[in-house]
Amino acid sequence: MNAKITTFLNSGLLEKYLLGETTSAETEMVESYISKYPEVQNFYNTLQYNLEIVTKSNAVEAPKNILDNILDELDDTPVVPLNATKKYKSWYKLSIAASIAAFLFAGTSYLFYQQNQKLNEENQVVVDEIFDLRSDIEANNKKLDEVMDQFMELNDPNTYKYIIQGNSLAKDLKTVAYINPKEKTSMIDVVSLPELPEEQCYQIWAELQGKMVSLGILSEADRQLKMIPYTEDALALNITIEPKGGNTRASLDHMVAEIELH
Repeated sequence: MNAKITTFLNSGLLEKYLLGETTSAETEMVESYISKYPEVQNFYNTLQYNLEIVTKSNAVEAPKNILDNILDELDDTPVVPLNATKKYKSWYKLSIAASIAAFLFAGTSYLFYQQNQKLNEENQVVVDEIFDLRSDIEANNKKLDEVMDQFMELNDPNTYKYIIQGNSLAKDLKTVAYINPKEKTSMIDVVSLPELPEEQCYQIWAELQGKMVSLGILSEADRQLKMIPYTEDALALNITIEPKGGNTRASLDHMVAEIELH
C-alpha cells in the first residue's frame, strides 16, 4: 500500500463520508479514491459492515401512536352550540321569557364550565404526551451517541476482534469479542447461544495467570453489542455452563468455548 493511500485512510474522510458529514469537494475526493483503489474500496466495505453491526444491535423501535393520540385528543374536543333566545311580542310573556333566559344562562354557564374543565384535562393530556415525546427523543439521541461511540470503537486500529466458537458441548455457540488494550475497553456481540435448561446459564471469564475472573452472564436476549469489564493482562476468554445466576468459580469441566488473546 503506497503512502498516498495510507495517508488518505488515516485522514478519517472515509468515516465522515459514511456518516454523511463530508463537503462536496471531500465527497468527490472520497468517491474518486474508492473507484480507483481496491484497498480503499475494501476498507470502505469494512466500515459499512461495522456500521451495520452497530446499528442492528442497537436498533430501537420508535414510540408508537404518540402523534395519533395527540391528534385524537384535539379532534375529540366538542363544539358547544349556542341556543338562540326567542323573542316574544306579548308583554305578559316577558316574565316567562326572563325566567327561561335565566335558566338557559345558568345551564349554559354550567355547560361551559364543564367543557372548560374537560378541555383543561385534555390539554394536560396533550402536554403530557408532548413531554413524553421529548423524553423519548432525548433518550434516542443518547442512544445514537452510544451507537456512534461503538462504531468508532470497532474501527479503531487498536481494537482486536476475536471470534469465539463453541466446542462439542455447544456446537452452535458463537460470540464476537472486541478488545482495545489502548483504550482499555471490551465489548461482546452474542451471535448465537444454544438453548440451556432453565436452571443453567452461560458465563464468560477472563483467564489470568492461574485465575479466572467473571465478566458476566451471556444470554440470548443480549444479542447486541454490549460492554464487558476490561481485564488487564488477560491471557484468554472462556465461556462455561454454570448454575442459573452465575458462579463465583468457573466450572472448567463445563467449558464450552475458549480463545487466546494477543
